[in-house]
Amino acid sequence: MTEKIPLLVLTSLIPEHQAQIAEVYELIYAPTAAERPGAVAANARRIRAVLTIGVVGITPEEVAAMPALELVCCLGAGFECLPMDVLRARGIATANGSGTNDDCVADHAFGLLIGIVRGMRMLDRQCREGIWREVIPQPPNVSGKKLGIFGLGTIGQKIAKRAAGFDLEIGYHNRTARPELPHRYFGSLLELAQWCDFLVCAAPGGPATRHAVDAQVLDALGPQGFLVNIGRGSVVDTDALAAALREGRIAGAGLDVYESEPKPPAQLIGLDNLYITPHMAGWSPEATQASVNRFMANAEGHFAGRGVVSPI
Repeated sequence: MTEKIPLLVLTSLIPEHQAQIAEVYELIYAPTAAERPGAVAANARRIRAVLTIGVVGITPEEVAAMPALELVCCLGAGFECLPMDVLRARGIATANGSGTNDDCVADHAFGLLIGIVRGMRMLDRQCREGIWREVIPQPPNVSGKKLGIFGLGTIGQKIAKRAAGFDLEIGYHNRTARPELPHRYFGSLLELAQWCDFLVCAAPGGPATRHAVDAQVLDALGPQGFLVNIGRGSVVDTDALAAALREGRIAGAGLDVYESEPKPPAQLIGLDNLYITPHMAGWSPEATQASVNRFMANAEGHFAGRGVVSPI
């Protein structure tokens, strides 16, 4: 029997997915900060592959301790906490799960958008309290407005596809324009925020996008504008957002990601014009299974010598 390749897993997996992976690889499972140092120390010299997620990553010190390491995969699309310079200098292959949960994230983004624009959380509470519609201010339409997308990657494009069904005019800001796409390009995030009614952030994390949505961008969005973030929490300045929501400088925000994860953002939680979920946009049985399947395909391709399916 062929000896299984040692694989270090640094993210949580349900038992079924652990079993799926363990059929092929020697599973070294260390999903928590408490388990991780011991698992690395005990197995560092044997580990040939690592499975992690973007917000967890792997440290340069851990990479240095693993002389046999040849593959690092992220389960989702994000890879902001991978030391890419270190990995590339070592010739270590990298791959992610790009495209495996895009539909789930885009669905969730629209749930947040409709929920906050139509005031669903407050309406639910008011209805349960016996408050009838005659004394409730009418929430605005979602359809027929201007939607700005910050980050028109694969997820951003899925959001734009759904937006078309709501007759939304679509604009976007990226590092570079996408001339092959029909949507209006804005050269800066500030210009996009000034134009749109709804700003949806689908940008990756990392230093280049940290606090890109700041007080100036929020003021440009304005008192009738709404913000949705399903990208990374670091993209939005939490203190600036709290002030804008509290002072009515924007109308509302729907967040699936936030800087304090996994702890709730204390400065936002008491605000009624906030709709928030615990980084669940990319999570569904279908999406997670697709992500695990993609990892298996990436790892199989690498160790068979064909290369990974979705390289970073």
